[in-house]
Order: sequence, then C-alpha cells, then structure tokens
Amino acid sequence: MKKSSFVAMLMGTMSGVLFALGMCMALIPEWEAFQPGVLFGLAGLLLGLITWIIWRKMEHKQLIQISGKTILRIIVGVIGVLALGAGMCFCMVWGKMMIGVAIGLIGIVVLLSLIPLIKGIK
Repeated sequence: MKKSSFVAMLMGTMSGVLFALGMCMALIPEWEAFQPGVLFGLAGLLLGLITWIIWRKMEHKQLIQISGKTILRIIVGVIGVLALGAGMCFCMVWGKMMIGVAIGLIGIVVLLSLIPLIKGIK
C-alpha cells in the first residue's frame, strides 16, 4: 500500500466517523446534543476536505480546475442526492410510500445521468 493511500484511508475514516457521530448527535432527539452534533458534522466535513487536498498533493495531482462543466456536474449531483434523500424521508419518516418511491427513483435517475456527464458517450 502506498503511503498516500494509507494516509488518505486513515484521515478519511476519521472524517467519516466525526461526520457520522455529529449527524447522530444532531438528529437523535434523546441525546439532546443538536449544536455539538452540528459542530462535529462540520468538523468531519472539513477533515474530509483536508484529506482530499493532502491526498492530491501526495499523488502529485493538480487541483481540479473549476469550469462551467464542473459546476453543472456538482449541481446535478446535489439535486440527485437531495431527491433520493427526500424520497427516503417520504417513505420512512412520513409514511407516504408511493410518492417516496417515485421521488427516490427520480433521484436515482438523476444520479445515473452523472455517468454520461462525467465519462461522456462514445
């Protein structure tokens, strides 16, 4: 295993644990720890971003160039993830199975549309 992969694995695991713990703290009402949970979640996201930057530097890769196409990919990904998550909430939290499945499927289709956006069609 390369040193860059090992470092990325360790830091990525730490950021994932921090983010997951923060989300549990914020979203489980019995814990009564909403504000600290948000801080832990943000710390996990920040550590994830730092991990990504360090890994790219250790692999001698350039930073990603921000263009209109990159912004479009990000917007499509965010819309797809939000639709999929909203569909899951409709099903599991609000008990509206049919509309939840429909919204979730729309989210999955939007996320699948990222493949041709990123890889292209040949």
